[in-house]
Amino acid sequence: MAGGNKPLVLVWFVVLVGAVVGLSILSTQLWVQKSEEIPPPTQVVIEEGMTVGQFGEANGLEGPILKELFGLAGQGDLEKPLADFNLTTEQIQEKVNQARVLEAEHESKDWRKILIKFGLWFAFLIAVFFLLRGEKVTPLMRKFLYLLAIAVFGVVLGADPSPMGTVKDAIHLFAVSKVVFPPRMIALGVFLLIVFLANKFICSWGCQFGVLQDMIFRLNRNAKDSKGIFPQYKPSFLFSNTVRVLFLAAFTVAAVLWAVDIIEFYDPFKIYKPLVLLWYGIAVIGALLVLSLFVYRPWCHFFCPFGLVGWLVEKISLAKIKVNYETCIACEACAKACPSTVMSAILKRDKAVIPDCFSCGTCMGVCPTDSISFGAGKRQKPPADHFINKREAQAAS
Repeated sequence: MAGGNKPLVLVWFVVLVGAVVGLSILSTQLWVQKSEEIPPPTQVVIEEGMTVGQFGEANGLEGPILKELFGLAGQGDLEKPLADFNLTTEQIQEKVNQARVLEAEHESKDWRKILIKFGLWFAFLIAVFFLLRGEKVTPLMRKFLYLLAIAVFGVVLGADPSPMGTVKDAIHLFAVSKVVFPPRMIALGVFLLIVFLANKFICSWGCQFGVLQDMIFRLNRNAKDSKGIFPQYKPSFLFSNTVRVLFLAAFTVAAVLWAVDIIEFYDPFKIYKPLVLLWYGIAVIGALLVLSLFVYRPWCHFFCPFGLVGWLVEKISLAKIKVNYETCIACEACAKACPSTVMSAILKRDKAVIPDCFSCGTCMGVCPTDSISFGAGKRQKPPADHFINKREAQAAS
């Protein structure tokens, strides 16, 4: 596109971000807002000769929690003295605080919204899978699908749950309270299963902040979605992944040593819950969104904990981007149009490590010989001297 379209890119950027923020403010009023704070440890009341039932009454603990704490077999066990369970005061204290944390975690969730979101995720991702598999994703359709994902999984259904939260919150909760919240681990397992089945599909098409970054990146592209209007850059994977590993390490250390969630201060997913953001959160998220015009999915590549975990599982994904070297003419249009360095690595297989592939399908759309597909099977390596021989043949013709 001509340079005169640069102002239009900026206009659409402002419109998109403004719409997301404005509509998210309205949407959050439709859902019941629950506290997500982890309750601080409290001192339990324990007296000599106290029974389990008396202990529960003194500390405001109901039957199900007492049953979990002491492994009660029936109602009659409430009359047993605490001494019968061979637990120290410190052990009881720890068990009570952990039970309260898990109860607070459960109460903080809007389970109706979570079930709706997962149901829609499955339906949407299955539909996109068959569209991509059938090579039906055009540049215009890609933008439409991203906008739909932003609207449904972000604006309407909110910041949580998210793929990132399953890793971030699990690490922080365990570091602070030494507990694991089972529903969160189930969600993490589901997300990783999706990555295993279809190359990072939950990040590619379902993650509410991932698709927002992707959509912003596409605003700064020509009509063929092959080149930036403003210059766009592809940081090396060695650099971006090193930063991502170090960031996750720093997050974990801060959680373990100081019980601090360093992501919470500027959680990018809170763009869908903007009224809770403070000035530094607004500044960091704003910078990420502006950077998304020029660098593909900066949060995903540089910082996202799930992005790192998903990248590891992605190595064994069943369905993935593949190249047919029998028809490939080595023009490298796919690698040039790819938003990141991944297609170059997939195409040439000249690097030991393949970067994150978000299965956006850009490479498929620009290939002049339909040599790129998305499906199951092992990626092949190019024949020796494939690119040299193909170029020589093209030059001779």
